Amino acid sequence: MRKVAIGILLFSMVAVSIGFSPSASWSQAKGPIKIGYISPLSGAMAANGKDMLTGIELYLEEIGYQAAGRKIELIVEDDEANPATGLTKTRKLVEKDGVHLMTGGLMASTAYALAPYIDSKEIPMTYPIMSADDITQRKIPKWIIRTGWASCQPHQPFGEYAYNVLKYKKVSVIAYDFAFGWECVGGFHKAFEDSGGKVLQKIWVPMTAQDFSPYLSQISKDADAVFAVFSGRLTMQFTKQYQEFGLKAKIPLIGGGTVTDEHALPSMGDEAIGVITPLHYSEVLDNPANKKFVKGFREKAKKAASYYSEGTYTGARWIVEAIKAINGDVENRGKLMEALRKVDLKDVPRGPMKLDDYGNPIQNIYVRKVEKVGGELRNTVIQTYPNVSQFWKSKPEDFLKQPVYSREYPPVKP
Repeated sequence: MRKVAIGILLFSMVAVSIGFSPSASWSQAKGPIKIGYISPLSGAMAANGKDMLTGIELYLEEIGYQAAGRKIELIVEDDEANPATGLTKTRKLVEKDGVHLMTGGLMASTAYALAPYIDSKEIPMTYPIMSADDITQRKIPKWIIRTGWASCQPHQPFGEYAYNVLKYKKVSVIAYDFAFGWECVGGFHKAFEDSGGKVLQKIWVPMTAQDFSPYLSQISKDADAVFAVFSGRLTMQFTKQYQEFGLKAKIPLIGGGTVTDEHALPSMGDEAIGVITPLHYSEVLDNPANKKFVKGFREKAKKAASYYSEGTYTGARWIVEAIKAINGDVENRGKLMEALRKVDLKDVPRGPMKLDDYGNPIQNIYVRKVEKVGGELRNTVIQTYPNVSQFWKSKPEDFLKQPVYSREYPPVKP
């Protein structure tokens, strides 16, 4: 026994002298940390999804694809912006590739589709972009936290802003006819009417729409403004046709945060100038973290940095901070999930953020106006609402008594 003890002591002394540490050995023995990632890399939403992928890759490159002494392996799948495909690809990543955690996804409908499966497999997942309201409200999964936003979140303060600051009294709505559109519109609608305004109509447009003419012709001439919610190809097409129909000169255009997001803004023309939208990010935010991010993203992607890219960039930072907090022990899923809930970031491109008790960030919301600066279209920040909760000014228990924002709620009043 004495010889064994001496041998262990000598081994320890040699280990220290050559820089060996038990934790480093443990990390190497465990192998790489596998992160499963999904986003649309083909189809109508490919531009959004590619921005997302570039964002997460940029952060992982900055840290050399390692955390807590372990290599990070990013396994990427194309979910085609289709909930069924997203679920199939997630199953593959979890059951075949053996990922330690999941992240990514774009569509609100995909967010709802994945949640039961993620909970059944007890695999930690973060939603850096998918903004489906009820994921952090009435149907909270145990194994998912959101590092992005809730669809209604920026549009509730914007409803007040439209009435109190822009002085609009009557607004028409035109938006996507699926969960994301309903929830963005719902947040704006309720706050706008609670402030004293009136929503005249809601015109719902399918994602497959090729021409906005039938929908634009329905817009009421009595509206003081039009509130729109689109992204990707459709937002570029919508803003262009809105001007071509002569509507921009007659009725001001405002919208959801994705309408003028930088994934599409550089491809727009003067039709976008003057459009006002709210979101938790703008490329022009003046802070050190954003300047570093924008510089890195523009060098890597050769294009403007969008909210989609910032979402996954900051989302990757969130994941890595959690990994470091548990010394890389990602095999302990419960410990990793607990660490993900406790991250609190102050120096990220969008500004300070922390999770509420429901797993959604409390963060700044910026009202942005499109202006041409130095030959480029930019989302100039004209108002900042600090530390905005998904529940806005309501107590959570009161907010959650109302139905989830939907196609029918809030209703258009006679």
